[in-house]
Amino acid sequence: MRKLEILKYRHVVFIVVLILLVDQVLKFWIKTNMTIAEQFAVIPNFFYIHFIENEGMAYGLKFGGEFGKIALTLFRLVAVVLGFIYMKKLVKEQYHKGLLICGALILAGAAGNLIDSMFYGLIFSESTRYELAQFLPAGGGYGTFLHGNVVDMLYFPIFDGTFPKWVPIWGGEHFIFFRPVFNIADAAISVGVITILLFQKRFLHKKADDAAPSIETGAVVDDRQQVM
Repeated sequence: MRKLEILKYRHVVFIVVLILLVDQVLKFWIKTNMTIAEQFAVIPNFFYIHFIENEGMAYGLKFGGEFGKIALTLFRLVAVVLGFIYMKKLVKEQYHKGLLICGALILAGAAGNLIDSMFYGLIFSESTRYELAQFLPAGGGYGTFLHGNVVDMLYFPIFDGTFPKWVPIWGGEHFIFFRPVFNIADAAISVGVITILLFQKRFLHKKADDAAPSIETGAVVDDRQQVM
C-alpha cells in the first residue's frame, strides 16, 4: 500500500472516530443527565438541547413497528460494514478528497446510530419524564440486543409563529420551522449526502493517472529502442 493511500485511510478513520466520539459522549451525557422532554436553551429562540428518543430512522421517523425496528438495525449494520469496504475502494482508486470526507461523515453517522440501536437497550435503564436513566443498572437495561432507542437532542426551532389567516387550510394555526429533533450522527449523514449532491460532478471521478511520458518534438529516436 502506498504512503498516500495510508495517509488517506488515516484521514477517513480520524473523521469517523471523531464524529463517533462526539456523538456518543453527548448521547451518554444527555441520557444520564436529562429526563425525556427536558430541554434548555443554548441560544434562546434558536437552538435548544431537547431530549427525546426514537425507535426508528433519522429525525424521529419510524419504520414498521417491532419487526421494522429489528430490520432497520440490521440494515444499519450491513450498511456500515459495506460502507467501510466501499471507502477502502474509494481510497484505493484515488477518488476526490471531498468524496472521501463526505463518505466518512455518512459512515460515522450510520455507525453512531447503529451503536444506539444495538447496545443502548442493554446498557441503560429506561429514560422517563420523571427519572434519569442509569448506566449499567443492576437489574439490566430497558431492552434487548438490537432494540435500543436512538437518542436525539439537537433542536432548532428557527421560526415559531402563526400562519396568517389568509393562508389556505393552515390559516391562523401555530407552526414551527424547523421542528425535527436530531443528533450529531444524523447531522453528519445529512451534511455528507447534501455535499455530495451539490458537488457530485467534482467528486465522482477518479484521480487522473499520471500522463505517459511523451517524446519531444524534434527529438531523435534510436531505432534499436523500437525493437522488441
